[in-house]
Amino acid sequence: MGRVPRKAANRRKQVGGVNRRTLLVGAGASAGLLLAWGLWPRTYRTNLNAAPGETVFNAFLKVDRAGRIIVIVPQTETGQGVTTLLPQVLADELGADWRTVGVQSAPISPLYANSLLAKEWLASDWSRLVGEAGEWAIDQYATRRALMLTGGGTSVPMFHDAYREAGAAARVLLCQAAAARWDVPWESCDIDNGIISDGGQRTLKIGEVAAEAADFDLPEILPFRQGQADRLAGQDLPRLDTPSKIDGSHNFAADIRLPDMLFASIRQGPIGDALLKSVNEQAAKSVTGFLKLVRTDRWVAVVATNWWAANKALDLSDPVFELAGAPLSSASIDAALESAFSGSAGQRLYSQGDLKSLFDNATILASEFSVAPGLHLALEPMCATARISDGVAEIWMPTQAPALARAAIADALGMTEHEVTLYPLHAGGSFGRKMDFEAGVQAALVARDMGRPVQLLWSRLEDVVQDRPSAPAHARMAAKLGRNGAIEGWLAKVAAPCAMTQTWDRIAHHKLPHEASRDSAGASTRLAVAGMELPYALPNWAVDHYPACAGLSLGFTRANAHLHGAFFTESFIDELAHQAGIEALSFRIQMLGGNPRLAHCLTTVGAMGGWQGGIEGSGQGLAVHEMNGAYVAVMIEAALDGGMLSVGRIVAAVDGGEQVNPDIARQQVESGLIYGLALAMGASVPYARGMPTRAILGRMGLPRLADIGEVTVELIRSTAPPAGLSDIGAPPVSPAIANALFTVTGQRFRQLPILSRT
Repeated sequence: MGRVPRKAANRRKQVGGVNRRTLLVGAGASAGLLLAWGLWPRTYRTNLNAAPGETVFNAFLKVDRAGRIIVIVPQTETGQGVTTLLPQVLADELGADWRTVGVQSAPISPLYANSLLAKEWLASDWSRLVGEAGEWAIDQYATRRALMLTGGGTSVPMFHDAYREAGAAARVLLCQAAAARWDVPWESCDIDNGIISDGGQRTLKIGEVAAEAADFDLPEILPFRQGQADRLAGQDLPRLDTPSKIDGSHNFAADIRLPDMLFASIRQGPIGDALLKSVNEQAAKSVTGFLKLVRTDRWVAVVATNWWAANKALDLSDPVFELAGAPLSSASIDAALESAFSGSAGQRLYSQGDLKSLFDNATILASEFSVAPGLHLALEPMCATARISDGVAEIWMPTQAPALARAAIADALGMTEHEVTLYPLHAGGSFGRKMDFEAGVQAALVARDMGRPVQLLWSRLEDVVQDRPSAPAHARMAAKLGRNGAIEGWLAKVAAPCAMTQTWDRIAHHKLPHEASRDSAGASTRLAVAGMELPYALPNWAVDHYPACAGLSLGFTRANAHLHGAFFTESFIDELAHQAGIEALSFRIQMLGGNPRLAHCLTTVGAMGGWQGGIEGSGQGLAVHEMNGAYVAVMIEAALDGGMLSVGRIVAAVDGGEQVNPDIARQQVESGLIYGLALAMGASVPYARGMPTRAILGRMGLPRLADIGEVTVELIRSTAPPAGLSDIGAPPVSPAIANALFTVTGQRFRQLPILSRT
């Protein structure tokens, strides 16, 4: 059937997308900011490349003549399933056949800025004071800088509505194109399972009208699909990345191969301000395949025809570094945290009621807790491949902050950002480690020196030594119980550096790790005590933060400060319940009247797990937590066997709103539970003389399959907006284990890892 002419007023041709501001920019400013909003650029066009036969509908979608649906995903796939979740949202609203959906990584663009994570990261007392104006300012900063950030479980909450709009917009345009062919109102058309129909006998495949559909204009009000029949959202659809990961065709960083490519291994100094002093190049030359030794002030890399030769030559070169200042040790970390309590920089960040008069001359219950730095230990070490030629740089690497990575690489090479092309790869695990991108900068510098493509892969030893772990923290907890056992007053004093602040200083301001560690030490911030804002209704409570310089470069991690915040809070809550003589579940429930979603999680997990009241010998422990719109309760059955921790059962109940793919949601929670278990059992090392004392995964005390029994995750039905669940499972595991072990040992475990390892 030929194409039916249309009036020009009914269509508007645009390069690369449709003319709809909400699709291009997102939510606008509030009414009080319209004047200021007009001073900012607000139209950003898509910069997607279209292959022959492909039509770009908007920043999130391309369709080809064969009807393949190509969804553009700006978030880094680290195993959390985001390259299935966001396409599922779009495909559901479009009416696509799931079998025709594919994924492509997004180019760097302001259209993909994650302002939700930016607001969490960059919010300050000033931005909170001015309310919507402060949020708007951060939103614009994130957009103008194209802050494409992946982390904190923000991917689906940030982009859910945008992908739904993108799918709805494409459906309307395709229906308009089909309706024009059939000479019927477009409102009578719909798309189901990839087929456009007019409600009668006439049908078209999506690909048949894709090219002409992009010419049409959208209505002022964008209609969304109605009804629940045959919807993709809410189904346990198979992950799009599973087949390639099973058959080995999925490309991770170390799988990249380029013509004439070389391989490099790198050695950096001990933790701190370390400069390269000497290296034995002659010894390195004895290795077959050795090509060159590349050195800077702070690292040395060996380039060879294969990585094993490069790493062997690097070992033989025996690099020597000179460290400024006293070397880091576990003792120095603990001393720094303790001395922070007596410093003058402490600040009360959360406060309700009047603690001073309540605590004066009262009987106070107090406990002290400590958390060691937690390593990432992703299966994939840091890796990047670089090719520099004809004044252009190309970088292949996994990164959770691609725009910032590109800027840092361009700065190191003395190029403009437009001369650097970054190809984002899926990460072989991250837990936040790929928020840093130093491997990409190093690979680019080595490739420039060699004049050939170079793949730089860190050894496991280097990955552990140069890890940016979660923050160590000490807490002094105090509370006053009333005659009826209720908590009348609660005070938490926490000494900790801020890992989030350090990470931002490195990736946004290009500070060296030791500089970021030093410069962030003087300011109190809520980011360092996240997770300690109580979910319980208490009349008088406060949280004080004492900033500390531990001398250790820290980084973005799964759940960040919620890891130690939940451990301190939920462990102490259990101690108070025992002191009050009240069963631990009931003790919590009586304070959750204003938090029904968390209370529902707690009662659910108690019923599912067969909660015995925390009686002596039961081996059962509870903990709850909430973060970023998600709620969780965990019950764990644990024991000590020959001094070794064993976890026989984990039961979790989670309210994360209306989840796009329940199966992936369970995977995310289960992954978080195991991550929390790793922090309780190991995933940390002692430090001595500026180095970790062990760097082999088998010596970390990480949980093995034999250490983990039954894991059950119950997703509570909810109509609330979907929350990210990749982080929520980790924080409550450690306190639940500590509380469980108390019932079998009579001893309180107030440190992480729970069983110290030398």
